[in-house]
Amino acid sequence: MQKYLTIATVLKPQGIRGEIKVLPQTDTPDDMKSFGEVVIEGETYKVLACRAAGGYAYLTLRGVPDRNAAELLRGKQVLADRACAPELPEGRVYIADVIGCALVTEEGETLGEIVDITPARTDIYTALVAGKQAMFPAADGVIVSVDAEGGKVTVNKKRFEEVALL
Repeated sequence: MQKYLTIATVLKPQGIRGEIKVLPQTDTPDDMKSFGEVVIEGETYKVLACRAAGGYAYLTLRGVPDRNAAELLRGKQVLADRACAPELPEGRVYIADVIGCALVTEEGETLGEIVDITPARTDIYTALVAGKQAMFPAADGVIVSVDAEGGKVTVNKKRFEEVALL
């Protein structure tokens, strides 16, 4: 498991006092409030303030005093230490823990490897299958189980073949 989780992407500076607008990769923007420190480009920043509005989070970081400093963070990934992350409800996993898992059918046939997950109302999984990228939604009946600790995502082969874009 990775020590750091990607929790957001910096979109732009907000105002003139160094606040940054971020697109959270958490379940809700309010989840961002649970992180006391974040890492951007290898630099650790203490979170001085966090507010959520309209699907975005706004962070004030120690060491980012003005708009010019905030502008340098545009487009960067915001990471947080896994130890600071909130506990997940039963049956939920972090995306970072699923990347690299084997994609297998209920019959045990290995189809490929999960290489990316795009968060959405219905998450979009990207897998490397027979040397090609295949994208499929986490729709009803497609994914049977996710075992991040065991390193595998099990799918219903028939449903997978119906919805996967190869």
